[in-house]
Amino acid sequence: MFSNITSNLDFHSKALLLRADRQRIMASNIANADTPGFVARDLNFKDAMNEANQSGLGAINNTATQGSRNGTTSAGHIALSASPIGTLGGMPNLEYAVQSQPSADGNSVDLDRERASFVDNSVRYEATLRFINGYAKTMLSAIQGQ
Repeated sequence: MFSNITSNLDFHSKALLLRADRQRIMASNIANADTPGFVARDLNFKDAMNEANQSGLGAINNTATQGSRNGTTSAGHIALSASPIGTLGGMPNLEYAVQSQPSADGNSVDLDRERASFVDNSVRYEATLRFINGYAKTMLSAIQGQ
């Protein structure tokens, strides 16, 4: 019975951790917007959330470093941290962002798209946080009998 009560909270806590990871990935992309040869990365939130729900908190694969070290393609790039925020046990599956405007230096970061995605993810992070707070308040109210 307790698992039924906490399953909704568990879902939102996983979503919150993945949103925080995605925010950090996009911040890294924005920080490397002027780095020649930098390839933008992004998190497929839907796939990462499905994987987190199917396999539990500790089983998300660390694919950020496949073919590179610290999620970078060159020693001059700013690396994503090796240990993500939260307890997901590794960097979620990262994909290369689709390049919309080719550049002469090989950088695939589109600042307009990254900023829009950053703001969108921030709003969704805040919404998830509000869901968690609302759920906690509802449970507290039910426990106190008010």
